[in-house]
Amino acid sequence: MNWDDIRVFLAVARAGQILGAARRLDLNHATVSRRIAALEQAIGAKLFRRLTTGTELTRAGGRLLVVAERMEADMISARAEIADEATKVAGTVRISAPDGFGVAFLAPRLWRLSMAHPELTLQLVPVPRSFSLSRREADIAITVDRPTEGRLIASKLVDYSLKLYASKSYATVHGLPEDAAGLSRHRLVGYVPDLVISPSLDYADEVSQSWSAAFSVSAAMGQVEAVRAGAGIGILHTFIARSYDDLLPVPFARPIRRSYWLVYHESMRPTRRIQAAAAFIGDLVEKEKSIFL
Repeated sequence: MNWDDIRVFLAVARAGQILGAARRLDLNHATVSRRIAALEQAIGAKLFRRLTTGTELTRAGGRLLVVAERMEADMISARAEIADEATKVAGTVRISAPDGFGVAFLAPRLWRLSMAHPELTLQLVPVPRSFSLSRREADIAITVDRPTEGRLIASKLVDYSLKLYASKSYATVHGLPEDAAGLSRHRLVGYVPDLVISPSLDYADEVSQSWSAAFSVSAAMGQVEAVRAGAGIGILHTFIARSYDDLLPVPFARPIRRSYWLVYHESMRPTRRIQAAAAFIGDLVEKEKSIFL
């Protein structure tokens, strides 16, 4: 198989359309179509179904995707070893993270790494969704669960906690509940349950079995701002809430414990820029571990 054709195949599979893949590869639409046709002829099977909305992998295409991603991973690993990247830290590293950790912790600190390595470009993507490392949607992912599948390297960063908080202005007007039953008499700010990226982030039942939010925000930082504005009582990350003088913890509520993990694909292990970024994030967290619990 021609590696260039495999590279085009991966782009189409990930984009879900030929036009999107062409833009990503900086090729024209006809060239991408021709490459896919050549690959299908070489393999002797249709790899995509053409739909009005784009493309969809066939069963043969799905099988090839597994092999192609393995080939890509081996190419990345070999290129890193041959190039002897230990001589410098350069290139682009895209880091995905939950928005609370990404916005409140990484964004004010991560830029220092690029100051230390002028040829390194950092892309921080702190949004409440999961990214595929095998599909190269991100190089490093900060997750709330240790991955159990795939060729992934995972290391625990830190345990963190969440707790009930209200704004001082809200507490002055409405008071604070003395127990979980008392929450029913208050406005609650929560997350959107069907949009959480992991079951472990669906934690409201650990506060109250009858938790019912009047106002829900899918992003952790959005919940913080809503609670600060007096929208109600919410479950907030303690390392974020503590930085605001206008927020009060609700005394009766016990902390909810979770963990952050740093994850990257096994094929990226020899890559200097990935190791530099991973080590830098680990050092940042270690130095400020006390703020998370």
